[in-house]
Amino acid sequence: TVPATSTASASSDVYDVSSIVENCMPSVVSITNVGTQEFRTIFGNYEQESQSSGSGIIIGQNDSELLIATNNHVVEDADTLSVCFVDDQAYEATVKGTDADNDLAVIAVKLSDISDDTMSQIKIAEIGDSDQLQVGEQVVAIGNALGYGQSVTTGIVSAVNRQLEDSDSENGFIQTDAAINPGNSGGALLNMQGQ
Repeated sequence: TVPATSTASASSDVYDVSSIVENCMPSVVSITNVGTQEFRTIFGNYEQESQSSGSGIIIGQNDSELLIATNNHVVEDADTLSVCFVDDQAYEATVKGTDADNDLAVIAVKLSDISDDTMSQIKIAEIGDSDQLQVGEQVVAIGNALGYGQSVTTGIVSAVNRQLEDSDSENGFIQTDAAINPGNSGGALLNMQGQ
């Protein structure tokens, strides 16, 4: 068994895709957001419960919580959030902080809520340096594609430091040709060192 305080890879090693998936899947989570959506019709306004899915990456742990990075749009307007780990066990999560301009959020699951069995199967992701990415470098994407559970796609870095017209973010984006589907939001884009 591996405690959650271990990291998902050793940065000097280069892995094949199946090794990256085996090593890094325990760092990726599925997130379910249950919220309330308001509809306006010619008959008036009404509210309906809505559910959406996304992904997240285990990025750290403090004295009382496991911390998970995701996209802000995955968790915004949530009445309740649940996080499903690699062992298919789901736990309630809370939002720790958000940055809407960069579409980032950090959510937390209480360590006291997580079973020892789950803790033995999850890992903290090793965070890479995006400034070191090169165009043409192979990458692997892991996420909760289409809300059906974790899936894996591969591709290359198509461009770096891309700017988007409709984004308020001053940061450049990574463009990849790895297939990204709804539900992948917040998931991991990994280099061949599993970072």
